[in-house]
Amino acid sequence: MAQTIEGYVGAAMDDARLSPIHYRVFALIAAGYFFDVSNFIVLGALVPNMIQSHFLTVGQVATVASAQTFGMFVGAVGQGEFTDRWGRKAVYQFNLLLFGVATILSAFTPNYAWLALLRFIAGVGLGAEQPLCFAYAGEYAPKRIRGRVLAGIQLIGGALVWPLSTLFALYALGPIGWRGIWIVLGVGALIVFVLRFSLPESPRWLATHGQGKRAVELLERIGLGRPAPGLELTSDAASNTHRDPFAVVFRDYPVRMLASMFCFVAFLGVAIGLGVWLPNIMARSGMTITKSLTYTLIIQISFPCASLFMMYGLERFGRKPVAMISFVLAGLFAAGFANATSGTMLLIVGFWMMFFIQLAGNSAQIFASEVFPTNARASGFGMASGTGRLATAFIIPAILWIENGYGVAAVFGSVAVLLVIAAGSVTLMGPEARGLSLDVIAPPTG
Repeated sequence: MAQTIEGYVGAAMDDARLSPIHYRVFALIAAGYFFDVSNFIVLGALVPNMIQSHFLTVGQVATVASAQTFGMFVGAVGQGEFTDRWGRKAVYQFNLLLFGVATILSAFTPNYAWLALLRFIAGVGLGAEQPLCFAYAGEYAPKRIRGRVLAGIQLIGGALVWPLSTLFALYALGPIGWRGIWIVLGVGALIVFVLRFSLPESPRWLATHGQGKRAVELLERIGLGRPAPGLELTSDAASNTHRDPFAVVFRDYPVRMLASMFCFVAFLGVAIGLGVWLPNIMARSGMTITKSLTYTLIIQISFPCASLFMMYGLERFGRKPVAMISFVLAGLFAAGFANATSGTMLLIVGFWMMFFIQLAGNSAQIFASEVFPTNARASGFGMASGTGRLATAFIIPAILWIENGYGVAAVFGSVAVLLVIAAGSVTLMGPEARGLSLDVIAPPTG
């Protein structure tokens, strides 16, 4: 009896029972993701104080935020080529080191130009984190609970971080200032960087890049046993792939690629754009900085709520229905947010707007991490994510331009249209991935 190496490894990972190595991988992925995501959340929370202290003008805020976002585009796109060719672990280590050092140096910047440069460098590290997070974790997660595992990592590293980071900024801003906040985040990221040296490589990646023996040995370390007696492991073109990963996603999966790109543009443009400007929009409407951050904090509680529902919904209803319906509902609540007439209404509508934005966007992200083959998974996800980051670099100043020229209602009207169009794009991202092996959704190619 014979089986390909990548087929054997894929089946073993798909049907695995969770082991201590699984938990260590998931925990360290979530920890690094936590510090990286906190980066742009904290920037938005610090904006009113930076403006009030005359370190930045409103126009310079847009420059700094856009520079960081351009860095995220470079990191998201560049890591895909590197990690799909040379492995997950090495790139995963470097990106967190880059982010941590640049974030600490941001605390000592003398002016907005230096801050913009350092946020660009930190953005390169941040941009690489997210595609690697979902690709790496998805390759370790058993197929029966893959959606739940990825949603759980997103809960810890991408959802809880929003209210916790805003809460941290709210109470630490006075005692240590915005410079001290950057230092705390950078040091935290470097601690996780050191801990990540214990991470193993992805067995799926090893099996598709000519290192089948290492992959089988790693399966034994994880506790998944060795090949049964009499089973011959063979190799084929997909066992040591040399195809350029970007060529794979654009030639073999062009529709999935373009649909994923648009979903990321809608999600990241709205989530990051509003994350940067929402506290300032509230402050300009007459709220104090403390009150605007408090309102933002309450609204951001919707993020972990969305992730908790996603842990259930993705396995119960599937990726496509959850993402599509949530994009539509997010658009409707965005239109309602623009017409809120009281503080209570602002909180209620804002909560549900951000709940569905997060539920839709993160469901689509998890879906995008499953619809490309192992030898191009990080590249496909990274290109989609990078496109969203690049678009966000223009959306951030565009929000300010629309608000100044046409008012807050026009900002949220534009957001609503973008989200509803994204709902249609989800249908083109690939087959429903719930319960399927990654190699069935997108087989490895030679």
